[in-house]
Amino acid sequence: MSQRIDKSSTVFKSVENAAADRCVDFFRRPDGSYGFKEFRRDVEDRGAWTPIAYDSDAVYATEPSALAAAREEVSWLAEHAARSTGTRRAPRQA
Repeated sequence: MSQRIDKSSTVFKSVENAAADRCVDFFRRPDGSYGFKEFRRDVEDRGAWTPIAYDSDAVYATEPSALAAAREEVSWLAEHAARSTGTRRAPRQA
């Protein structure tokens, strides 16, 4: 189980909760498959993002299927999606 997103993957969307202490990164692997990983940020960790769900090995064929799976797995994300328009950020390397 990887702690971080593989550096060869490209993060195409990062969603934070309202408290800015949880985040889900959505990424595309070099082989064209998709995945996601959830992180938390705590004061005692000096604000560093720490992985809390080891689901980044799951493989999704499309971006929408990765987004749907994340909404099922990450409880706060479905709430966030209902309130948000889902603005896309420019891709960045993981």
